[in-house]
This record gives sequence, C-alpha cells and structure tokens, in this order.
Amino acid sequence: MAGFVYVDNSNVFIEGQRVAAVKNDLALDIRDAIDGQIVDRSYRLDFGKLYRFLANNGCKVKRAMLFGSRPPQNDSLWAAARSEGFELFIKDRNVANREKQIDTAIVGAMFEDALEQADKANDTLILVAGDGDYVPPVARLVEKGFTVNVVFWEHASQELQRVCSNFIPMNPHFENLSL
Repeated sequence: MAGFVYVDNSNVFIEGQRVAAVKNDLALDIRDAIDGQIVDRSYRLDFGKLYRFLANNGCKVKRAMLFGSRPPQNDSLWAAARSEGFELFIKDRNVANREKQIDTAIVGAMFEDALEQADKANDTLILVAGDGDYVPPVARLVEKGFTVNVVFWEHASQELQRVCSNFIPMNPHFENLSL
C-alpha cells in the first residue's frame, strides 16, 4: 500500500490561519473568520509533521508534492518541505500578484500518477486541499476506482467531502501539525 500526496500550500496555509484565528479567539467561529477575513498570521504548518501525519496509517508515501507560488527569497518553508521529502512545484504569481495554475497542476499530477504509477487496488491518492474546484477531478478518479482521500480543515467544501473516498479532518490534530 502506497500513498501519493498532493498539497495545495496556499489553501492549507491560509485556511489553517483561519482555524488558528478561531482557536486563539480572534474570530467567533470559522464562518466569522472567513466572512471577516480574519487570520492568525503567526500560524505556521510544520511540513515534517504533516508528512508523518499523512504516512501515519502505515501507508508508505510513494510521492509527496507541495504546490504553491514562489516564496520570498528569505523564506525557509520550501527548503524545509523539500528536506521532509516533498517535491516542490513552484509557480510565479501573475502580474496582478495572483496565484495561478496551482489547482490545475495538482490535478494534472494526480491524473498522471493515477495513470502511470498508482495501483487502484492498493494505493491511495491523498489531496491536502479543501477547495470545491477539486470536486470534478476527485469525483472522476473515485468513479474510475481510485481511492482518493481528502485531508483538510473541517470547513472544506462539503461537496468535496462527499465525493472523496474518505475525508480526514486536520482540526483534531491542529497542535500536532503546527510549528
């Protein structure tokens, strides 16, 4: 049994800042944090802990990929993620300073691995993202017989939670996944 891991860095990080805002009483609840754009900027996800959490079910991680936009020169996050076993997929932001092509790159990698490496009977595709944009590809992979687990904060897209094989909330592990 092997796992193929795909992490949408911005998605898991920004939403983690919202969860932290609720935990630290900066927002009443997750809806307040989302609607009020309230985040705890001190929150940091530990990629080593995330990697171990994802592999904790006895699943050998065959491939782990971290997707996101180019960080500042002094940012150590990406080097830390690389040292923990993640392949990095980094894209420059567009002229409007918006992150583009990350979701499609993740979907492309998932389908490439499903077609070329994954064993339907034994392997699991693990998406660490909660965006509703992932619903069609996740649903399609599940329809084709792949196990697709979504690991994310509890407020992930309800539709994404329904179409995946298993939804694993990160909230109960918040402290264990933080720096």
